[in-house]
This record gives sequence, structure tokens and C-alpha cells, in this order.
Amino acid sequence: MQDIGLSHLWSQGDFVIRATAIILLIMSLLSWIVILTKAWDLVRLKKMAHGAEKRFWFADDFDHALDTLGADDANPFRMLAIASREAAQHHRASQPQLQDVLDISDWLTRSLRSAIDEAVAYMQSGLAVLASVGSTAPFVGLFGTVWGIYHALIGIGASGVPTIDKVAGPVGEALIMTAFGLAVAIPAVLGYNALSRGNKAVIGKLNRFAHDLHAYFATGARVRPIAAKSRAGDSSGHLVTENQ
Repeated sequence: MQDIGLSHLWSQGDFVIRATAIILLIMSLLSWIVILTKAWDLVRLKKMAHGAEKRFWFADDFDHALDTLGADDANPFRMLAIASREAAQHHRASQPQLQDVLDISDWLTRSLRSAIDEAVAYMQSGLAVLASVGSTAPFVGLFGTVWGIYHALIGIGASGVPTIDKVAGPVGEALIMTAFGLAVAIPAVLGYNALSRGNKAVIGKLNRFAHDLHAYFATGARVRPIAAKSRAGDSSGHLVTENQ
């Protein structure tokens, strides 16, 4: 009975098989690095969102509210708060310029949208790697299998009588490459889906926070969903304002 296993596949494989295995290993390492890094970032972002929802709007003034978001410049909620304040101050203090054709509401919307786009770009960075690995790894593994079977059949044909033990070993070893490709692709796809869902939830909170900031600087009040129409004293719409 001939030797069968990963070591035999590596030792008997040509440069194509070895290169395919190395490529799959690199793809796996990259995908796991992205998954672990972005998962940690997502945990941090959820904590930041919790702080923005539970502490920011309960501060005495805007400066104290900004302090509740911490000093981390990578905090997208802090970025939104600073961008909205700077936009409001700039619009009210600037000399007549082309941008001043916009009213303060439009100017705030433009500034907040720019800050949100920057935060979203950061959150989605690296996900393209997972998408690429998840879509291409199975085909890379399949290529290695096809190449391995091709050379195995050539070797079997040249050796003489194709007995079952001479066929099963090389073909089985070649199929390992397909398994490797699937083992690399499945975590990448699952990680991509999980991170995308988590990012979507954080982006929704960013949009709500930006909406409140827009209302605060444009009108001096925070826009809140109606929880109890009788308490808000408004039964005609979906949003009410609460004076700060």
C-alpha cells in the first residue's frame, strides 16, 4: 500500500500544487486577520454607539456632551458631533461665499453626510478581502484538484496496470485541494455576512445620531421619535422636537 497523506501530497506534488496550497494558506490567513480585526472594531463601535445613545444627550451642554464620547478621534460619533458643530460655527461666522447660498440645514446635511461616508468607508475596509476570498477560494482549490488528478492519471497510465489502490491514493490526495478551498471560503463568507450585518446596525445608529445633531444645530432642539403622542402633545406627525 502506497503512502497517502498531506506530506505525501506536498512531497510528490509539482510547483503548481505547492503554489496552489501556499495561495490558499495566504488567503486563509488574510481572511482570519480581517475577521478578527473587524470583529474587534465592531465591538468597539457598538460600545461607542451605546455611549452616544445613553450619555451624550443627557449632558448639561454640548462641550460636556462631547466629553462623554471620549477622546478617541476614531470614534465616528465624536467625528459627527465635531463636524456638526464646526459646520454650524463656520456657516454662521463665514464671509459671503458660494457655499453660503446654502442655508444652515443644507450645510449641516452636507457636512454630516461627508463624516458618515468617511466612517462607513472605514467600517467597510477589508470586507472586500473577505468577499474575494469567499468567491475565489473554492475555484483555486478546484484548480489544484484538477491539476493533481491530471498528473495522477498520467502517472498511473505510465506505471502499467491501473489497479484500484494506484488510482484511489493519488486521486484522493488531489481532492484534498478542493477541501482546502472550501475550508478557506466558508469562514470568509460567514465572516463577511456577520460583519456586514453588524456594520449595518452601527450605520443605522450613526444616521439617527446625525439626524439628532442636525436638528439640534439647525433648530436648537433634538428630533425624537414619538413614544407617546399625548406626552409630546403632537398627534399629526412621526417626529417631534424636544428643546435642549
